[in-house]
Amino acid sequence: MNSPTAEVLGEIGLPVPVRELSAQTWDAIVVGAGHNGLACAAYLARAGRRVLVLESRKRVGGACTIEEPFPGVKMSPCAYLAGLLHPRVVEELDLPRRGFAWTPAVNGLFVPFLDGASIQLWDDDERCEAEVRALAPGDVTGWKAMNDLIRRLRDALRPANGNDLWLNDAPTQDEIEERLGADEEARALLFGWSMAEFVERYLADERLQAAYLGQGVIGANASPFDKGTASIRFHHASGRLGGMPGMWGYVRGGMGMVSFFFCDAAREAGATVVSGVPVAEIVPGEGVRLEGGEWIAARTIVSNADPVKTLGMLGANAGSAWRDRIRQVPIEGCTVKLNVHLRELPNFSARPGTNEPHHYGQINAPLTKDEWKSGFAAARRGELPQHLWCELYFQSVHDDSVAPVGTHTMSVFAQYVPHTFARGNWDSRREEVRVLALKSLARFCSNIDSAVIDAQVLGPPDIEEKVGLTGGHIFQGECLPAYMWHKRLTARTPMRGFYLCGACTHPGGSVIGVNGRNAAMAVLKDLGINSL
Repeated sequence: MNSPTAEVLGEIGLPVPVRELSAQTWDAIVVGAGHNGLACAAYLARAGRRVLVLESRKRVGGACTIEEPFPGVKMSPCAYLAGLLHPRVVEELDLPRRGFAWTPAVNGLFVPFLDGASIQLWDDDERCEAEVRALAPGDVTGWKAMNDLIRRLRDALRPANGNDLWLNDAPTQDEIEERLGADEEARALLFGWSMAEFVERYLADERLQAAYLGQGVIGANASPFDKGTASIRFHHASGRLGGMPGMWGYVRGGMGMVSFFFCDAAREAGATVVSGVPVAEIVPGEGVRLEGGEWIAARTIVSNADPVKTLGMLGANAGSAWRDRIRQVPIEGCTVKLNVHLRELPNFSARPGTNEPHHYGQINAPLTKDEWKSGFAAARRGELPQHLWCELYFQSVHDDSVAPVGTHTMSVFAQYVPHTFARGNWDSRREEVRVLALKSLARFCSNIDSAVIDAQVLGPPDIEEKVGLTGGHIFQGECLPAYMWHKRLTARTPMRGFYLCGACTHPGGSVIGVNGRNAAMAVLKDLGINSL
């Protein structure tokens, strides 16, 4: 089945003039057509609600969309892999029928080291154990215990039987404690340990520790030595997409296809989705006013915008206590995304070749512990570090439709960079960041300089401008324990008729879709409507 949304790369536009939209009666308006907003709209429309989705930018999908940064090259500006996309949403919105397909990255995580050693952490226990045994034979037992702990916690909180604590309202602390029982290690992983504490508890080899450290800070403005960062590792290992626990993979056509399929589902169910129509004001329980001055009425408003952007649209309509709570959530990004067009894949000195097993998984350019500490401190001062931690993904090796024949795409997700430079700004220092990122890779690769055709560099302010995420924070606010589970923002707000559905809500950030589902379920329950 062809995706009508994908055919126009998400540039839906206006199906009818704005005056006709404002003349109609709507049950619900969703502000923002990111993937969660589109999922929310699909569920509400399937329940018989008359739904209007208003997107300010010309293209739907938010941070999970598809653009052409270079001629003939299709890439998502921010999102890159699927792993936490909820199986329930995939099934209920019938994504496979719409064309959703993904390639699990079973080749796992490849990490080269400066001493010429390397490790490929396969998503296959037997093959991975062989790699661990070759690099750090004394760590095999601890490595098994570390993985078993993640499995135990995933099975306790997110079992495959449908009793998943990510669904619907966030669990209370007591409900979480009941699931954890006497498992103190699971409790420490979820609420206490830094990522450094986590790996040091189970592993002795410094290189093997370094291979995992970055997995505890993905998208978080925190050091792997900061309390609670181990929970970030668990968050990203807790998915069950395709019935494969902890697996990540490549969506055919690119990550933005997830949003495009959600948009197709919403429109098929009767929702109206428009782009290029910014909302200026939200009046809970009444409607929205567009930047052009037009008023559109609806009893239910759901915001997919981040909470700070949402406050701006609410203005004086937001309660002071709720406003204060939002302002307490850190929302300054520290990541830089490079979308790169390549002549050939990187040639890693530790395992030479430009079409090797590691190119089909994920790749990390690691940092030492001292480099992690100094890099985070530098970014906090508004300076660039000496080296960046980089995580690499190659959509093109799984999907040759995204780049011209003979070329490849490389997504680089890197930390830490300043949101605001102490000297200069992102316009004046963007080229410096590009050079730094590629230099960080060149420590491990022999051909980066010659392989790169072009590179797009998106720092936190660029991400904010491009996809509307305040501070360039990809998760609409920190996902550390102090801001997760029952402490995260809820779909329901203190304002009657007004809801949130973005990554700022439970269960948190990434391309999940269940945030939108949870918001729709809350709306329908409050209306007394049987949702499914």
